Amino acid sequence: MVRHDSAVDVYRQALPVILVSLVAGLFAGTLLGTETMRDGIESVPGLLLLLPAFLATRGGVYGSLGARLSSGLHQGIIDPHFEWNGPLRNAIIASFLNGMIVSVFIAVLAWVVLLVLGRSGSLLELVIILFVAALLSAFAMLGVLLTVIFKGYRRGLDPDNVIGPVVTTVGDVFGVVFLLVGVSVAGVLL
Repeated sequence: MVRHDSAVDVYRQALPVILVSLVAGLFAGTLLGTETMRDGIESVPGLLLLLPAFLATRGGVYGSLGARLSSGLHQGIIDPHFEWNGPLRNAIIASFLNGMIVSVFIAVLAWVVLLVLGRSGSLLELVIILFVAALLSAFAMLGVLLTVIFKGYRRGLDPDNVIGPVVTTVGDVFGVVFLLVGVSVAGVLL
């Protein structure tokens, strides 16, 4: 890969991604304001409480994966083509498990906060919602992340310049959408 050390090169690589992220972020905000989301928030005690933590976790977990993959590509540890080998497999599995475990922990913590505040809520409902949302967002985020990193790298982009905005935006958009899916699934199961 050709090195892009100048500020102009970094700017040229990052700006289009940041602009797309801006538009997608506005879309995620629009989803939050929909009647369906408001109904979901009102019908599930604790959903609004856990929303920021859940979205932040998407960025944290998959941002770390993006950084690890980018470093692996730069160091030659990871091949720029998707091969289910040791370093790539281990990074993906660790991120997936971290995302799932932390999401269930967020559900439990939100339920505890509800109890401390004297409000009622269903632990099982919150766990189902976050488990479904975490599972679906993991697959979506992994697909987008791997595609952006590997295709971008092969085309001469430095993944360090683009992965941050991609991860946070994809995490926000898919996180909100899949929380709604989780609410629907919990409604059917319970």
